[in-house]
Amino acid sequence: MRDTAELLAIRALGYLAGEPEQLERFLALTGVSPDDLRSAAGDPSFLSGVLDFFLGDEATLLAFAASTHTDPADVAIAREMLSRHADT
Repeated sequence: MRDTAELLAIRALGYLAGEPEQLERFLALTGVSPDDLRSAAGDPSFLSGVLDFFLGDEATLLAFAASTHTDPADVAIAREMLSRHADT
């Protein structure tokens, strides 16, 4: 289940890569540099933060969900899974 959550978060990060304005906003909010994205993508805490970004903005969440045929509720579930893993 954690693998599925990580894959969803990585898909969300890929979605951001295709949305320059949203990616810029994400980078500004997180303080992560574009060069650090690849290495950060292996960190469950970072991936949880990626999903937090989507959950914090309904329009972005719904655009991602529509684009990837993902149920928005799955984003919240994946975020919870990653959050639990990051805390252990």
